[in-house]
Amino acid sequence: MITVKEVHTKKEMKDFVLFSFDLFKNNPYWVPPLISEEMETFDKEKNPNLKNCDIQLYLAYKNNMIVGKVAAIVNWQEVNQLNKKKTRFGWFDVIDDIEVTKALLEKVEEFGKAKGMDHYEGPLGFSNLDKVGVLTEGFEELGTMISWYSMPYYKEHFEKLGFSPEKEYQESVFSMLDVNPAPFIRASQMIKERYKLTALNFKKSEEIMPYVDQMFDLFNKTYSVLQSFVAVTPEQIEHIKKKHISFINPEYIKFIMDENNNMIAFTIVMPNFAKALQKANGKLFPFGFWHLLQAKKHSKEAVFYLIGVTPEFQNKGVTAIIFEEYYKVFEAKNINTCIRTPELEENNAMHNLWKNFNPRINKRRKTYLKNFR
Repeated sequence: MITVKEVHTKKEMKDFVLFSFDLFKNNPYWVPPLISEEMETFDKEKNPNLKNCDIQLYLAYKNNMIVGKVAAIVNWQEVNQLNKKKTRFGWFDVIDDIEVTKALLEKVEEFGKAKGMDHYEGPLGFSNLDKVGVLTEGFEELGTMISWYSMPYYKEHFEKLGFSPEKEYQESVFSMLDVNPAPFIRASQMIKERYKLTALNFKKSEEIMPYVDQMFDLFNKTYSVLQSFVAVTPEQIEHIKKKHISFINPEYIKFIMDENNNMIAFTIVMPNFAKALQKANGKLFPFGFWHLLQAKKHSKEAVFYLIGVTPEFQNKGVTAIIFEEYYKVFEAKNINTCIRTPELEENNAMHNLWKNFNPRINKRRKTYLKNFR
């Protein structure tokens, strides 16, 4: 018999987090989160994403053992701005038993109906900056710290339960050092002169902070054309400043400014922390922090997290400046692999940025949608 219970206590929340560690403990492709960070994700006092969200966590039990979990979310900012009565579901992990998946998703439906919603979609996090989708290809590829891993039977469960694919994403890998840089270096110089643009480079995290608000204003402007986009709030920006900017190598953050010192493009790249997180196995101490610090200093892989160009400068070759700046960094550090995080299949402008680097699509993922009964 399958029983699904709401998570209320701190112990139950920790059980929720640790279930994934049990499920994937022998899987070489899963990248574990930091337990403390995952716990804070669901803490309303520490995560500003929850200011605009209602959330309920559920655990499924069978024979007194945890066999599945899911988070049900209503993002009221999304509901009100996009006029979509959508319940999100995320942090979904389950054993290969479709009855467990069915029981968990029925609870998500109950939660959504009680909030006045009429359909659900997932896996999704709280916002556009969170993890997204279940894998449909690439099960034998190492994950990243900003994507969920999933087993092939996840998508099979959704499809058998009447869910339809809603959004499709692709991920890929490439190397900047395998191509001749001369063409984009020449283009970079020409574009900078033509439009009077300047690339900002940083050596210290504190130098970046004065530009972060402007960066997210540009992010909101750039991505607003996507049908599912919800703007990043000031509270979320402050949270990112405090929690994340300082942990990214400052030389991996690039801003392109016009002659009036207005930002017209930005890129955030991170070292690949995947293997370090596997070694940490969810814990910063005693050695997890050291593994992450070593990855920050010495990883030969870089993860392209966010990139944005103001609409006025799209299709004007600005990305050549970005490529030149990263080529110099990657050449100095001998970064041999670049990883693109999930990009919507419909975002052709983004895909075209990388075409000259011969990217290999190594993963695809989808979200699934179903109307309530």
